[in-house]
Amino acid sequence: MASLNTVLVPLVALLVTVASASNFYNDFDITWGDGRAKILSNGELLTLNLDKASGSGFQSRNEYLFGKIDMQLKLVPGNSAGTVTAYYLSSKGSAWDEIDFEFLGNLSGDPYILHTNVFSQGKGNREQQFYLWFDPTADFHTYSILWNPQRIVFSVDGTPIREFKNLESMGVPFPKNQPMRIYSSLWNADDWATRGGLVKTDWALAPFTASYRNFNAEACVLSNGESSCGTTTSPPSSTSNAWFSEELDSTRQERLKWVRENYMVYDYCKDINRFPQGLPTECSMS
Repeated sequence: MASLNTVLVPLVALLVTVASASNFYNDFDITWGDGRAKILSNGELLTLNLDKASGSGFQSRNEYLFGKIDMQLKLVPGNSAGTVTAYYLSSKGSAWDEIDFEFLGNLSGDPYILHTNVFSQGKGNREQQFYLWFDPTADFHTYSILWNPQRIVFSVDGTPIREFKNLESMGVPFPKNQPMRIYSSLWNADDWATRGGLVKTDWALAPFTASYRNFNAEACVLSNGESSCGTTTSPPSSTSNAWFSEELDSTRQERLKWVRENYMVYDYCKDINRFPQGLPTECSMS
């Protein structure tokens, strides 16, 4: 079983920091939607649109192996029932890794559900869901993924909402060998997204729009360069790469506890009916 003392699989990688004033023209490609996705404001803004015919999506040009990745999103306003805005990291293949944010729309006045999941080697089933403590459609908010060899931390405006630790020594698979791209899409999921599919998308309100800005990534980026990402015990040699060994301090642990006590609406680790043979191993770990 791999441990934290194991050297990473030797992938050719280069450490870079993508500047805060990033440009969507340089960092991302629109991948589908037949013109429904648009890059605006000289590359500072990207919008995805959904109508009855199609949704839309984009992906990053770079692949990342560990990093701290931020994106500001403003979600579909008003009656967004049936729509899903997905923002996630994913590798390819049948044994893929994935780290998910998904925003499940709802009727006007009802809160969005923020859905999170972690896949490793093609296995997920680690869903946790939250309400947000603000209206995510009124303005932009920052959604962040910290992914290093020890942990994955999901954060909203700097407040951690979920931590998934590397427990490979306990037999729990952890994403650490496969580089991942950033993907995002806006699509219709009214067969399941809102109250199990009971509430359908109101196409009279289309097109639906989600907006993106201020992408930032401090990360190991796949490149043809000659330097590696380092080892799990020796972080990259730069003070700007503190994320490689970052953990939650006591203040952030208290914020995490506050979110989970007040805004969590589903936790797979408490769903005993779903796991009649016993909860997953990581659920017994603090």
